Amino acid sequence: MSFPDFSFELAAGAGSGKIVAGVDEAGRGPWAGCVVAGAVILDAKNIPAGLNDSKKLNAVKRELLYAEIMAKAKTGIGVASVEEIDKLNILEATKLAMQRAVENLGVTPDLALIDGNKAPKLSCQTQTIIGGDAKSLSIAAASIIAKVTRDKMMCELAEKYPEYGWERNAGYGTKIHQQALAKHGVTEHHRRSYKPIRELLET
Repeated sequence: MSFPDFSFELAAGAGSGKIVAGVDEAGRGPWAGCVVAGAVILDAKNIPAGLNDSKKLNAVKRELLYAEIMAKAKTGIGVASVEEIDKLNILEATKLAMQRAVENLGVTPDLALIDGNKAPKLSCQTQTIIGGDAKSLSIAAASIIAKVTRDKMMCELAEKYPEYGWERNAGYGTKIHQQALAKHGVTEHHRRSYKPIRELLET
């Protein structure tokens, strides 16, 4: 199994004074909740051990790495709301969340490494990397920040809407979620532009 490394960052000058950020998102697929982006500038001399694509880590490991990243790196978090997702579409809302995450770093990077193949408009240069969370340590770190942040938000929403199982499914269209939608209907936190929700509202 291959692991992310620091080669993209070093190629961009991260070891010689250039500021390189990794940017990733969590929550493009779910039927409910906002989309969250993370931006991380790692300290080349103090990189947390065990960084990997957040999807390849269990919840306990993600939480531990989240705390370590927050302590050792510069981080920024950006959110795009359900209303923005429905108004703009999920791709544009994701780009907006990424813009906000980079703005919230508190410093302007020289380069932002973006997971995927679509770059948001930023006040710095960008480089897209398909599958970047499995290739770049900075993007992997950003994926962890985004995922843990979003999961916490969905757990908080689950306390108000316990029927939908959001603390377990994070808003994805699981069987429990589908059954709850059929019984209890659509909430203000559901993405009305998504086909399954739109079809429910039309019936």
